[in-house]
Order: sequence, then C-alpha cells, then structure tokens
Amino acid sequence: MENAVSSSQTYNPRKRHCYAVWEITLKCNLACSHCGSRAGDARHEELSTTEALDLVRQMADAGITEVTLIGGEAFLRRDWLDIAREIVRCGMICSMTTGGYGISRTTAERMKAAGINQVSVSLDGMEQAHDRLRGVKGSWRQALNTMRHLHAVGIPFGANSQVNRHSAPEFALLYQTLREAGALAWQVQMTVPMGNAADDAALLLQPAELLAFHPLLAYLAGRGHREGLIVQPGNNYGYYGPYDRLLRSFGRPEREWSFWRGCSAGLATIGIEADGVIKACPSLPTAAYSGGSIREHSLAEILLEREELTFNLHAGTPEGTAHLWGFCRTCDFAELCRGACNWTAHVFFDRRGNNPYCHHRALVQAARGLREHLSLKRAAGGQPFDNGEFTITELPLNAPWHDAALHFTLEQVQWPATWQAEAGAIVQHLQQEITANIRQAGQMLTHPAA
Repeated sequence: MENAVSSSQTYNPRKRHCYAVWEITLKCNLACSHCGSRAGDARHEELSTTEALDLVRQMADAGITEVTLIGGEAFLRRDWLDIAREIVRCGMICSMTTGGYGISRTTAERMKAAGINQVSVSLDGMEQAHDRLRGVKGSWRQALNTMRHLHAVGIPFGANSQVNRHSAPEFALLYQTLREAGALAWQVQMTVPMGNAADDAALLLQPAELLAFHPLLAYLAGRGHREGLIVQPGNNYGYYGPYDRLLRSFGRPEREWSFWRGCSAGLATIGIEADGVIKACPSLPTAAYSGGSIREHSLAEILLEREELTFNLHAGTPEGTAHLWGFCRTCDFAELCRGACNWTAHVFFDRRGNNPYCHHRALVQAARGLREHLSLKRAAGGQPFDNGEFTITELPLNAPWHDAALHFTLEQVQWPATWQAEAGAIVQHLQQEITANIRQAGQMLTHPAA
C-alpha cells in the first residue's frame, strides 16, 4: 500500500488514480502460518481468462496506474503472463509479489518478456525461521534463488518481510542477507491476527515491543540509506514517533511529506480478490469491506459509489474521525492519522478506529508508566481474510512478561558476523535511544505544544 495522495492533487470524481493489488488466484505452494488469506486451494469460481482481461481494461479506464499481481502464488494461475501482458498493453505498470518458491531462470525470462517491471520476494527471517513460518522446508533457499534469477534477467527486485516474535530477532541478519542478494528495497510489515495468524496470538508482537523494535528498524534504515538498501515500514504500524520521517522517506529523508498521512484504502489503493470481489485495500477483511463483485457491477461503479470503497473520502472533515475510539480518539494526531491502518485495528478489535501498533502511542503510554497488552477474546472462524477479537488492557510498564521466553528485546537481536565488533556499541546506543524517546514523550505530556 502507498500513502494517501497529497491534498494538493486534484480529485476527479470519475477517476480513481490509484494502485491495485490483485490476487489472481488463492492457489499457493506454501503453507504460511501467518497467511491472512489462508491461501492454499484456489477460490471457488475464480475469474476466467476472459473476465480477467476485461477487468484489466476496466482498471485502465478507471485510472489505475499500477497493478501488483499476488496470490496465493500468482504464477500458479495458467494465464498469469497473459494477464501481465494485457496490463502492460493497457498502459499500466505491472509488478508482482511472490513467495519465490519455484521461479526458475526460464520463468524469470518469461516475466521479463511479459513486461513485469519489478518484483517483491517474501522473506520472513533466516532459513530456519522462514521455513517454519512458510511451512515448507527449502522455501528460504528457493526465495534467494528467485532473487538471483531476477537479477540475472534484469528485473529489479526488493523484499517484503513480516515482523513477529520469530522473525524480529533476525532482522539485522536479514538486512545483510538482502543487501548481499542485491535487493533494492525492503518493506517491513507487522504480522497481525488475520487468517492463519489469528490462530496463533503468541506469534504477535505486543505494542510495547515497538519501543525496542523501532529503534532497531531505524538503525537499519539509516544504514540502508548509506549502503543502498531502502528500508521502509508497511502501513500497519509506526506513526509519528521519532523515526517516522526517516522510515517513510523511501531513501530520501529530505522529502517534505515523509510522514504518515492517514489510511489510503480506496484513495491510493484498492484490492481485488480472485473471484472478482473489490475492496478498498487488499488486506481488509472481506466480510466487512467488500464493495461488490465485478461480475455484478462495473469496476467504476464499485469504486465510486460503494461506502466500502469511499469511507476515506471524508478525511479532513468531522465525519473523518467519527469512527475513532480508545487511545486514537484522544490522540493529538487524530485528525491527520484517522486511526492509522484500518486493517490492523479491525483484525484486532473487529472494528476500525483504534490501532495498537503505534510507536507514538507506545511511547506515550511508557511515559505514563504503562504498557498495553493484547489478549484473545474470540477466535477467528477459519475463513480467508477473517479475524477474531482481542481485548486491550493497561499494565504497569515494568510488570513481568508472562510470555518472557518470546518477549522481544534488543538483547535477542542476532548480528551479522561482520558487525560483531560494533554490535555491543549498537545495542548500547539503541538502549539509550529507547530511554531518550520515552523521556521526550514524557516532556510532551508535561509541556504540550500550544
């Protein structure tokens, strides 16, 4: 997902100049324990080739500028390259996100010939952690082989990774692995309780663990700016902490608009499911946020007339913050942030408007001597893109962690062998930053801006 469009851009009520993420099949050759769509088998009645190519033309007419093909695993659909070629023929950029399990040199060459201009390969930790999360032994090595094939045929590639308690300690190692593989960019997304991930709450980071993870991520981003690897957060965590401008700068820290500006679902992004269902964001739960199917309505009608696709158009008005509750309703950034990522809030609490994965929020709570704890209240039902419901409680900041063995701290971080001489100094510096960040948040509470 991209950030929301600048308010200086002209809005055309008959066009949606945005980015589409298209799940062209739910069939997958991996079995990821954190998969939000519970991918594996194809959906019932996925779009035919004729329907898919017609949808491509509708996207071009509607003002879509880029389409990312995803799955499941996109290349398991037989006509995936026909779809890619049609996207390019219609004047849109075609990119792809893949687990990278089974892409050969020949497949990479065919991707290049079809006009796929960039690829993101999923890598969720080092070999043991990645293979455990992805459910297939050898998937880590296959993902790296895919990167080599892409490099060989000249397709620029990056990586995407999920942050959870299995992967977080390995992020410095993962940074070095991706840099050596030739990745140009690395997007880091928080694992949240949707689909398969909803079935393993212990996997998820608790909000207070952002206090340690964000300084680590910012350190890697700063290093990446110097060493040629753009490190950026996904849209489902962060927000207004001391590193937001650095982390959302896409390698250009001087950019004026490099900070979170609210959820872009339906504004700069739409999601499409393999059976033709349209959502304002590819990650949003289907049951609550489906705007309809292209088998029943035109894409233009769904984009422009369905509340599920237009709820973010109220940004900047009182209606734009009416859905906020909890901490987010009282936050100084409420009007700009609008509760941050709607997907993350909804899959935790079964409604949007209160995002617990906020660094600013964790710092404010820590300055008050508190930390928030998420507990499962109701399990998910077992459908693609489903969610359960969590409760959130406040604990003393220094209260014991009942799951201490899984609790993420900087002492758990594993460092590349070539960094060992400086690892101790890095950890010490990051610990000092945590203390300084909390102190600064406390000063803001004591002396709020006029």
